[in-house]
Amino acid sequence: MTDVIDETSTPGDRPSEQPRRPDTEEGITVLVVDDERSNVESLEKIFLKESMRVLVANDAKAALDQVRTHRVQVVLTDLMMPGTTGLELLRAIKQVQPEVEVVLMTAYGSVEAAVSAMREGAYDFVEKPLKRMTIVKSVRKAAERGRLLEENRSLKDEIKMLTKREIVGSSVAWRRVIEVATQAAPSIATVLVLGESGTGKELLARYIHEKSARARGPFVAVNCAAIPETILESELFGHERGAFTGAVTKKDGRFAKAAGGTLFLDEIGELSPQVQVKLLRVLQEGEYEPLGGNTVKADVRIVAATNRDLLAEVQAGRFREDLYYRLNVIAVTAPPLRARREDVPLLVDHFVGLYAKKNGKARLTVARAALERMLDYAWPGNVRELENVVERAVVLSRGDTLTEHDLPEAIAKSSGRSPQSLDFPVGTPLSEIELRVIKETLKHTKGDKSLAAQLLGISTRTIYRKLDGGFEAAEAEVD
Repeated sequence: MTDVIDETSTPGDRPSEQPRRPDTEEGITVLVVDDERSNVESLEKIFLKESMRVLVANDAKAALDQVRTHRVQVVLTDLMMPGTTGLELLRAIKQVQPEVEVVLMTAYGSVEAAVSAMREGAYDFVEKPLKRMTIVKSVRKAAERGRLLEENRSLKDEIKMLTKREIVGSSVAWRRVIEVATQAAPSIATVLVLGESGTGKELLARYIHEKSARARGPFVAVNCAAIPETILESELFGHERGAFTGAVTKKDGRFAKAAGGTLFLDEIGELSPQVQVKLLRVLQEGEYEPLGGNTVKADVRIVAATNRDLLAEVQAGRFREDLYYRLNVIAVTAPPLRARREDVPLLVDHFVGLYAKKNGKARLTVARAALERMLDYAWPGNVRELENVVERAVVLSRGDTLTEHDLPEAIAKSSGRSPQSLDFPVGTPLSEIELRVIKETLKHTKGDKSLAAQLLGISTRTIYRKLDGGFEAAEAEVD
C-alpha cells in the first residue's frame, strides 16, 4: 500500500505515461529513494507533473551511484529502509556531494530521529502519509536553498578574486620573506609578522592563510588599534545576552567568526593588559570565554602583526613577556620598500595596470624619467604610499604616458635619498666596521633600532648586543 496521497491523481495514471524532462541547468532534479516500489512510482508521477526531472533508487547504494553520476539538487529518501538507513545515506551524501539537499520521509513514530537527522545536515522531513502539496513545497524549498547557497559560494569566490592582492616582487629581501612564509604556512604554528606600516603585513598574513590547510576557511582581520579598548574584548571573544549594560542580544566575536580559518590580529602591540591575558589563554589552552558565557574551544590559527618593537615593549613593561614568546613562534619581517628598491619597477607596472583597468583607461606607459624619480624617492610610507601615488597618477594622467609631471611634487623633484656609502681602509677590524655600519644606519633611521635591523638583515637583539660590545656573543646569531 502506498504512503503517498496524490490529491490530483486519477485512476489509470501511470508514471510511464509522463515524459521525463531533459536535464536543464534551471530545472530541479530530485532523486527518490525508497524500498517500496509503489511509493517511488507515486512520487515520480507527482514530480513529473511539476516539471521536475526524476531519478529513482530502491536502496542507499543505488542512490549514491546516482548522486555521483548525475547533477542532483534534492534527494528525497525514506528514513527507515532495510540495510542502510536514510540517516546513514544522508551522511554518505554529505561526504560525496555536500551541496545536495536531503529531505527525509518518516512515519509518525520516527519524528524524533528525523529532527536529529536535520542537525546532521538534512534540510527537512515530511511525515507519512505524504500529501502532494506538502512534499512538492518541501522539495522546491530545498532546491531553492541549494541554489542560493551555490550562488553565495560563487559570489564569495568572485569577491575573493576581485579583492585578492597579488604578491609582487623579485628582490632578494622579498624572496627571503616569501620563503619563510611559504615554509610556515602549512604548519599550525602562530606567526608574528613584523614591519613598518605599509610594507604589506596583511598581504603576507593572507598569503600564509591561502597556503595553509585552513585556506577554505574564513580569513578574519582585526585592527586592534582601530577598535576602542572598551569594546575590543567583546569584539574578539563575543558576549552573551545581559553580559553588560547594552548587551541585549548574544553576539559572536571574531574568534567564533574565524572558526576553521585564520584570525589576523593587526597592531597586536596595542592590546590592553586585560585582553593580553585572555589572548595568552587562547594560545596556551586553545580556549576562551565570551563575556558572560562558558568556555569555548578556539578553532583558529593566529597570525599577528605589529610595527612596534615588541621586545622593547616587553622591557618597558607594556607587553607581556609570556605572550610575546607565544606569538613569536615564527617571525616574518616585511622589509621596507627602500630595502627592496629593485621591486619598485615591478610594483609600479602592477599598480598602473590595476588602476588603469579599474578606472576604465587604456594601459599607460611609464616614462623613464617618472620611473627614475620613483626609484630615487625614499618611500617612508612604503608600498602603500607607492600604490596611492600610482593610483593618483593614473587618474590624473591625460595622455597615454605617465610622466614625472603626474607625480606629487615631492617625488617629481626627488634626486636620490639613499643612505650614504661608507669607506674603510684595508685592514680595518671587522668589529669596528660592524659598529660603524650599525651607527650610521641608526642615524639614517633616526634611532629606530627595529628599522635598522630590517635594513641590515639582522635581529634587533643583535644590534643591542653589538652596541653593548658583545661582538663575539652575537656573531653566531642569524636573523
